[in-house]
Amino acid sequence: MQPSPSTAQPPPDSRQLRRVALSGLLGTAVEFYDFLVYGTVAALVFGDLFFPRADPAVGTVAAFGTFAAGYVARPLGGIVFGHFGDRIGRKSMMLLTMVLMGCGSFLIGVLPTYDAIGVWAPVLLVTLRVVQGLAIGGEWGGATLMVVEHAERTQGTRRGLWSSFTQLGAPLGSVMSAGVVTLVSALPDDEFRAWGWRVPFLLSIVLLGVGLFVRLKVAESPLFAQAEREPKPARPPVVEVLRRPKPVLLAACVGIGAFTAQSLLTGFMISYAVQHGYTRPQVLTAVTVASCVALLVLPTASALSDRVGRRPVVLAGAVASAALAFPVLALVDSGSPGLLILALALGHGVAQSTMYGPLGALLTEMFGTRVRYTGASLGYQAATLLGAGFSPLIAGSLLASSGGSSTPVSLLLCGGAAITALTVWRLRETHTDSLDALAPHTTTPTPQETLR
Repeated sequence: MQPSPSTAQPPPDSRQLRRVALSGLLGTAVEFYDFLVYGTVAALVFGDLFFPRADPAVGTVAAFGTFAAGYVARPLGGIVFGHFGDRIGRKSMMLLTMVLMGCGSFLIGVLPTYDAIGVWAPVLLVTLRVVQGLAIGGEWGGATLMVVEHAERTQGTRRGLWSSFTQLGAPLGSVMSAGVVTLVSALPDDEFRAWGWRVPFLLSIVLLGVGLFVRLKVAESPLFAQAEREPKPARPPVVEVLRRPKPVLLAACVGIGAFTAQSLLTGFMISYAVQHGYTRPQVLTAVTVASCVALLVLPTASALSDRVGRRPVVLAGAVASAALAFPVLALVDSGSPGLLILALALGHGVAQSTMYGPLGALLTEMFGTRVRYTGASLGYQAATLLGAGFSPLIAGSLLASSGGSSTPVSLLLCGGAAITALTVWRLRETHTDSLDALAPHTTTPTPQETLR
């Protein structure tokens, strides 16, 4: 007896949703791998290789300055790719951002150092970093919107859970980057500085091929296809969004806590912990363990937000991040590798991930289809710029002025969490709203325009 079509295979929309979710997971993981490899290697060797004329402290700040350059480019990438994503489609922008990110990372891997080409080395490094920033600025919005908009048609009440597949790309990319850098950093120091640091960047070309293979198989967002049949707005999407900027400002403030914690407890923490006596493999192992914890917490927090709402879950993460700020740094300062792992697992793996998990669905629910790519991307990337882009620079400067005390780092974590908590406390709940009910050209549905 042959099974009926309904039992022989899942409905086409369900199959496509799974494919889109996998695409979002793999694609974002590749993007974050490329982006985080830079932050890790910058903390280890870029100060000497690309800024050798500066003293060690200034060289490290200069290396992190190129890191910030990538973050500065991210809001611009959100605007550029958001514009075309809202006008011509999500899928094409997802493919383009992945190509730019992978190629930019590969080229960093073959970039000559200062000793070979002089001042052109840091100039080219910053240029490639900006290209990466532009690409990742457009990546998150496209990947998240594709998943959430597909999920709306098949499992609208579980948008948070499905959006978590894209959010999982961040810790998965962190695990991959930390794992690869851990392997190459086990090389003798002279070999790591000579060629070992290049390996993680060169591997990007392999990951790029895998990501493109998956993304070429996904279909365009059904909500965008529906909006395409309606008249397009006369104004560019970014103008439509900025005419009513409240949702973008709220989106940026909601994300600040998560990105401050992510930046300080991953890239910056590598440099900080090494300076406090830990070995590079010990620190990278702690980051990897914390990211593995995040892989479990992210979907759990996102699924919970489908049941109890986005606000209480994000608020709980922000409160936990603030409460753990001083204990986490105290554990790191203890000098114990085991306590270092515990510190990052709690601060990054649990608290930060609880804030970060529901953000994909929450930001998507704040904008109409025709401006959603631009609006969600701009809010998200503004949060990364404010919360993560300059946190290492600020923390490094405060550490230097305070004689190496960890108190400024803890206060930065508390400050970011407080901004998120206060913003979430004032937001209306959105997890039961239908994306189909939003006017395609609006920045936010009418019931959400007023604060709680």
